[in-house]
Amino acid sequence: MNVSVIVFPGANCDRDAAYVTRDLLGQPTQMIWHEDRDLQQADVVIVPGGFSYGDYLRCGAIARFSPALQATVEHAQRGGLVIGICNGFQILTEAGLLPGALMRNRDLHFICDRVPLRVERTDLVWTQNYADQAVITVPIAHGEGCYYADADTLQALEDNGQVVFRYCDVTGDPTPASNPNGSLNNIAGICNQQGNVLGMMPHPERVSDPLLGGTDGLALFESVLSKQLQTI
Repeated sequence: MNVSVIVFPGANCDRDAAYVTRDLLGQPTQMIWHEDRDLQQADVVIVPGGFSYGDYLRCGAIARFSPALQATVEHAQRGGLVIGICNGFQILTEAGLLPGALMRNRDLHFICDRVPLRVERTDLVWTQNYADQAVITVPIAHGEGCYYADADTLQALEDNGQVVFRYCDVTGDPTPASNPNGSLNNIAGICNQQGNVLGMMPHPERVSDPLLGGTDGLALFESVLSKQLQTI
């Protein structure tokens, strides 16, 4: 599985993502500078978290215009796999690869915590290694993670089964109290209709190594690797 991680000025989670695919899973992984268009024959493109361009305008609003991201859009349109994590999720919505937008958190505070998520689908390349309706614990760290979409878009997401992860309590119930940022329908992650593009605010790369206290995020990366090996 050939993995390319986009590197934006100000991003701070690109090395974390590369550590998982390169060091934990042993897959060829290269860092792609944002000014480059060559994704180096990537099977999977990771748009990492962090603060691309300092988030001085609007999260992801500048990054979407980078040559590397434009190449990522073309990669996705050809059916290639793309995952955006935290700021990467924001960038994918700004680029139009995923619907909706990420707004300031409900309480207007930056949140750094570990939260339960319910895995809503296990038939995707990203989630096939999770148990159905599994409750996993994944870190969050964001100030603008409140997912918003207009009523029609939100209904379409639900009708099409595009909600992949939902904030919930430890029993798997998506209660208002378990929603850390006010996201509509407790949405923590969505995919496009084809399922090849995934965006999520929580950080699976931060919970993929036992040394960090958990491995609930590793199954996501292992799912992709398993699927890629099945196609060889």
